[in-house]
Amino acid sequence: MTGNETIDAVIPVFRPGEEFAKLISMLKQQKKPVRRIILMVTAAPGDEVPSFLEDPGIVVQTLLPEEFDHGNTRNRGVSLSDADYVLLLTQDAVPADGRLTEALLQAFREPLVASAYARQLPKADCRSIEAFTRGFNYPEDSFVKSGEDLPRLGVKTYFCSNVAAMYDRRVMEELGGFTKHTIFNEDMIYAYEVIRNGYRIAYAADAKVYHSHNYSGREQLHRNFDLAVSQADHPEIFRAVSSEKEGLGLVKKTVRHLFSVGKWYEVPLLFYQSGMKYAGYFLGKRYRRLPKKLVRRLSMNQNYWEESNGTD
Repeated sequence: MTGNETIDAVIPVFRPGEEFAKLISMLKQQKKPVRRIILMVTAAPGDEVPSFLEDPGIVVQTLLPEEFDHGNTRNRGVSLSDADYVLLLTQDAVPADGRLTEALLQAFREPLVASAYARQLPKADCRSIEAFTRGFNYPEDSFVKSGEDLPRLGVKTYFCSNVAAMYDRRVMEELGGFTKHTIFNEDMIYAYEVIRNGYRIAYAADAKVYHSHNYSGREQLHRNFDLAVSQADHPEIFRAVSSEKEGLGLVKKTVRHLFSVGKWYEVPLLFYQSGMKYAGYFLGKRYRRLPKKLVRRLSMNQNYWEESNGTD
């Protein structure tokens, strides 16, 4: 690396909340500058684009709701960039400081690293169960993963969250980018290709964003249903690595944590949420056996099923 590497950011946007203005502001304050911010704005006819987006450093591409796809929308954004590296963010991931891009870029100094993802910190309103989950998935120490880690890490070898992740754009071009039609999980599917082709994935703990959700049980069910659909559609990736074991391990550790901090009374809520997660996952893995109307009710991505013929 020369120190002159260029970075563009790509962010899918749909009716952003108030934190989005803060995200844009923090991107402009990065010690390692972001050259351009490319926004892939999903907007129905009549929707307004916020005025602060009218900025020479921001490129806005609009698409209709039925055109949105988790993988291909991001591919379209990346195709507008000729930077050395592309930073992918979601619209609710706010950089914690001015070192996000610098810390992510630093991870590419390790040999063969093609992707690097950031640490996600809980927001101020985050509930204790979700806050513990953030720490479980995003620890304090950085590391690099390769195919050699599969026996030890299992499915987490392919974990690389697009909430805040940087990619070597030339490697993305070489590997064909994100899968072009997917309901969810485009980041893990691409991570599989990264690992399969001999590259490595870095977790950069010094690169930090604030990002968390207080999902209801119903929302957890819908989210895990779509996650499992993506796994069912890609057995070449997920058949050999189990997600259930990872989830059970998290539940056990969360129970111990709740007792250790005196919040034992939240254990029933944990079991309820975990049950809803597993119900969504169980049904999603078997979505082809379900009636199409039920599949649509269980999914949080209705437009996906307009083109999918995986149900009866």
